[in-house]
Amino acid sequence: MDAVRVSALRAQLTGTDWLEAVGGFAGSLRHAVSRRGACELLLVGTEEYEPWHLAAHLDDEAAWSDVPRLAPTLLRHRVPARAPAHLAHDLRRLSEAGRRATVLVVAPTAAGAPLLERVHDARRGGATVLAVDGPAEQGELAGLAHERLAVGTAEEEPFDLAQHLVSAAAGQAPARRGPLDRLAALAGRLTAGPGLSRW
Repeated sequence: MDAVRVSALRAQLTGTDWLEAVGGFAGSLRHAVSRRGACELLLVGTEEYEPWHLAAHLDDEAAWSDVPRLAPTLLRHRVPARAPAHLAHDLRRLSEAGRRATVLVVAPTAAGAPLLERVHDARRGGATVLAVDGPAEQGELAGLAHERLAVGTAEEEPFDLAQHLVSAAAGQAPARRGPLDRLAALAGRLTAGPGLSRW
């Protein structure tokens, strides 16, 4: 989904509780990775669902918004042999996450015990835990997350739309900037060439 379609979708949702919830969640994500001492964003899905698209969009937003720590490290349940270095991180990174880390869990279906145990380790180590999840995750993951965005459906399209909206909103600067700052940021994005995505 390109920036024009995301903007059109946001315009359609303006004034709804859903868009406010997305904006609040994205603001928490941006704050978590921008806070003093923050070091990394760890992005993980379930065993059945790897959030490739969200990883790619956050990577783009990190470059466009000049918030480099929005670029995530994608953690995988199974790492194939000869995987490229940036795609060779497994769940052990969660157990090692400390208070400077932010963990973003994307779970359209139940997270499963092994993932929940590692997320629990990360939280116990002081990491900030955020979750985007579907209707199945009303229990333990919701209890582990400092902040949660419940999509309300595990259907692929609405869940993907939610991730697009979150990544786009996380890349936006806080609203307190003045009109000249916003115009300069928009001009910078429009004149920048298309980014190379490592995903």
